[in-house]
Amino acid sequence: MVTEVSVPVRAAAATESQRARASRPWYRRPGFLRSIAPVVLLVVWQLASQTGLLSAKILPAPSVVFEAGLSVFESGQLVDALLVSGQRALIGFSVGAALGIGFGVLAGLSRIGEYTVDPPLQMLRTIPLFGLIPLFIIWFGIGEEPKVYLIALGVAFPLYLNTFAAIRHLDPKLVELGDVLGLSRGERMRYLVIPGALPQILVGMRQSLGIAWLSLIVAEQINASAGLGFIVNNAREFLRTDIVIFGLLVYGVLGLVTDSIVRWLEKWALRWQPGAVVR
Repeated sequence: MVTEVSVPVRAAAATESQRARASRPWYRRPGFLRSIAPVVLLVVWQLASQTGLLSAKILPAPSVVFEAGLSVFESGQLVDALLVSGQRALIGFSVGAALGIGFGVLAGLSRIGEYTVDPPLQMLRTIPLFGLIPLFIIWFGIGEEPKVYLIALGVAFPLYLNTFAAIRHLDPKLVELGDVLGLSRGERMRYLVIPGALPQILVGMRQSLGIAWLSLIVAEQINASAGLGFIVNNAREFLRTDIVIFGLLVYGVLGLVTDSIVRWLEKWALRWQPGAVVR
């Protein structure tokens, strides 16, 4: 009886919360509030550059960086670079996510899997990621493989740790429910384990995306002949600080966009949670 009443009550509360959020004035909505800090930072940066507090050789003004970025865009280099870098990040993230989640599930569901998988992964996790670059070059050359594998390795560990912890810290009531209902192993994974572990897995995905773009920045310093790293390296050779900063800002924007996508996915996938509607 309690369950039958709680479902419509929860749905009504969700609807009421959505109406309240929609009726907020524009200056109180999350999108506007989140944009205040970046805008203020840009204004302070511009004023500091114009007043001479910041040297143009160290940190050019945002207007100068924007003009440099516009010239790169008009030349067609930016679009081509985004396609190349995006492909590297996508492939590396996909490989790393598959490995991280797969090993996390294996170690989380089985003690044997934990004893087999966890020790070597914990050892690898303590090795500096970027210290493996010389070894990757020896193994895979200077083509695309070391770049993709470096990204994949950086992505795998946060997802593994979050997946493993999420499965091991599932609500014991869910385990009891599976026993009472007589669910098979596959049904437990589908209806209990995955939904219960999904919130923390998505947190790990957000962490992994940040590391993916960080790894990409370093990976594209390995003899890149295309991509954002290639543009940044060329700008460095000609002492074009404005283009270097523009390239780094593009990396940051890409990271922000992908993080926003995962946050939207998180809200959609976890809309069944009681507190999801008030985020």
